[in-house]
Amino acid sequence: MSKPIKQMIVKEYRKKFSGIEGAVLVEIRGLDALATNKMRNDFARKSVKVAVVKNALAREAFKGGALEQLGAHLSGPSALVYSQDSVVDLARDLVKWARTVEKFVFKAAILEGVVYEGKAGVTQLSKMPTREEAQSNVVTLVLSPGRNLLGAVKGPGGRVMGIVKEIESRLEKGETISAVTA
Repeated sequence: MSKPIKQMIVKEYRKKFSGIEGAVLVEIRGLDALATNKMRNDFARKSVKVAVVKNALAREAFKGGALEQLGAHLSGPSALVYSQDSVVDLARDLVKWARTVEKFVFKAAILEGVVYEGKAGVTQLSKMPTREEAQSNVVTLVLSPGRNLLGAVKGPGGRVMGIVKEIESRLEKGETISAVTA
């Protein structure tokens, strides 16, 4: 392949993968055409893309970007699976999908500059909370002391209100009040 063609491919990779903060690098060698097409179609419905890459050219294209550290894992037939959405959701979908295919190999994944190597790393990544899940956990933690305080404040007031209602109902019935227990 001539140098100008290689430069065009590197330029195209940079354009294609710009803005991608996380991805999963896989090997799909050994998968038949039906399995590969099924994988691509299943993931296309979720706006996930699968791109088979030339290793040396991809390494060059990744330099200085968010995917640079994946360069060390580019050997043999490689495909980059990526999405504009959460890479954690992507890893979850890939781990689930890989259970149905024997020859599917996880090379690495990257999220915010952290590389997760091999199947164990991608599985670990798939068990992490997504950004939205983490934010909701933080909000719950922030709000829980306020809820506890509100419950503590409301509790005694509720008991006093119950006693007042009991006194009121007994007085309406014409009963005498010696002691009220709620």
